[in-house]
Amino acid sequence: MSRQPPAGIGTAYFPSTDVPRNGASPVETSSQLRGLPRRRRPAMVALAIALAGGGVLVSAAVYQRADHEVPVVMVTGSVPPMGVITASDLAVADVNVPAGVHVIPGSQLGQVAGEIAAVALRPGTLLAPADLTSAQPPAVGQVLIPVPLKPESMPASGLSPGDHVLIVATPGDQGAPSSSSATSSLGAPVPAVVAAVSLATDQDGFDVVDVLVTAAVGPEVASQVSTGEFALIVTQRGG
Repeated sequence: MSRQPPAGIGTAYFPSTDVPRNGASPVETSSQLRGLPRRRRPAMVALAIALAGGGVLVSAAVYQRADHEVPVVMVTGSVPPMGVITASDLAVADVNVPAGVHVIPGSQLGQVAGEIAAVALRPGTLLAPADLTSAQPPAVGQVLIPVPLKPESMPASGLSPGDHVLIVATPGDQGAPSSSSATSSLGAPVPAVVAAVSLATDQDGFDVVDVLVTAAVGPEVASQVSTGEFALIVTQRGG
């Protein structure tokens, strides 16, 4: 005998778990959700790396400029060997000096003017202590001979210390017809270097050029110069 439910009591329904449409998995509750991994954008990572690298370079440049560049003496004009260095030949520049490079501090600029160049100095180079000498010309093995020249016998472009010349015997007084039967003291042209030039024409109308020649030919050159029968030929400009 089957037992029927009491009359007046409705049927109880127990709802089943909601199933998403299309067979999807059941929806997890908030307590079951996992933290989603943060998505990184390659472009943003690259930008961050570039900014960091740029910051390092800028910092290095600032450090280098602030702590490693020092004021030193720089040559701004050409000075021949044994030439006097003037203030207009020098300037102060801030440069990064590598280890082992010898320079002259910018604070000593005033002390360098008036010194003698031991070698040929070129504009744009740093001045080193070895470039200076206290010795006045002539050097050992040389003699200095003052040579009187008429202005018309000078090159139109002039002569400057450090110019290389040849002293050549001529048949007359600096180009004039010879009035002397004396034999030339110079058997061949003699190379010389101009040491100084004075354009303050004397009372006889001559300028004076100091030339350096080897000591071995000094007497012959002086003898030839005293006759006035010679000429200077420029072979090279500068030292």
